[in-house]
Amino acid sequence: MSQRVGVIGGGQLARMMIPAATNLGLEFFVLAESPDSSARLAATTVGDYTDANTVLAFARECDVITFDHEHVPAHVLAALGDAGVSIHPAPHALHFAQDKLAMRERLTELGIPQPDWARASSAADCDAFIASHGGSAVAKTPRGGYDGKGVRFISSSDEVADWLETGADILLEEAVSFRRELAQLIARRPSGESALWPVVETVQANGVCSEVIAPAPGGEGPIEEMAADIARRVANGLDVTGVLAVELFETTDERILVNELAMRPHNSGHWTIEGAVTSQFEQHLRAVLDLPLGSTALRGESIVMVNILGGPATGALADRLPQALERHPEAKVHLYGKSPRPGRKVGHVTVLADILEDAVAQARGAAGFFQD
Repeated sequence: MSQRVGVIGGGQLARMMIPAATNLGLEFFVLAESPDSSARLAATTVGDYTDANTVLAFARECDVITFDHEHVPAHVLAALGDAGVSIHPAPHALHFAQDKLAMRERLTELGIPQPDWARASSAADCDAFIASHGGSAVAKTPRGGYDGKGVRFISSSDEVADWLETGADILLEEAVSFRRELAQLIARRPSGESALWPVVETVQANGVCSEVIAPAPGGEGPIEEMAADIARRVANGLDVTGVLAVELFETTDERILVNELAMRPHNSGHWTIEGAVTSQFEQHLRAVLDLPLGSTALRGESIVMVNILGGPATGALADRLPQALERHPEAKVHLYGKSPRPGRKVGHVTVLADILEDAVAQARGAAGFFQD
């Protein structure tokens, strides 16, 4: 009998799981937020993921539940658990991806290297931290932020007065002096087996990932070993099942520090669809079903993924496809079925090449056809 996987959330991550689920012979169900969601091809239910009854009704059709995002409320996750639903990652792990303060506290307990940080509940807390960290800090809302949202670089508590007025604590972090940002993806199944892809370099634009280079140039040796060790310790220490993305800073004094966590397939791993023997989407499905994990070996010397952000000012993305494919036949284009909007991730392009500079040029060139 085919196993039935349900995904809560109808975004592009759920969309990109569809081919992997089809290849593995799985029945694949999606609880989408709207009829025009990115994953509408597999959306069997349209409803509110914050409503426990809606989610429970959806879950009854599935053998295992996983996620397109980390925003499902705790009371809904608790209802699923009380009903005996198999959930991966489990709520006790997902909690640390949903709450950045809880994440920092748990990583501290595990001895994981991370930026200096503090919990702040008042202006005095903020100003004291800023004063002890060179006059600046990074402030974050513990919940709900992503892609640069809920993040501010501050030099005074006045700049987060509106957050403090809500009465909720905020997270303060040192402004890390870093050479570059890295990401280490790992997949872990309930039985404990894990598999890592090579560490990658990520390039940000306005707080949003714009490019990923795999493997990270110069990432072999100590950097590769440190990133892999951190990912294993985090995955085991938090009991993560499925794909875990560990976003990292490589500092100017040659340290590796944890920046953020995501417990699902991640933008930094989209290159694996063409660039690895087993994509992050197939691996995630294998992991949540506790199936043997696949090889993470690379299929090329240099792999570059470039996000299509925003899209064209006029016309549809698909209108640009013929010219992009003609000019860059080596590029693999993925469009997410989303309407263009400034800053929105509407697709990505991946190129494999023997020479990194060639892969970068071709991927940027193909992505450029979809942006004005």
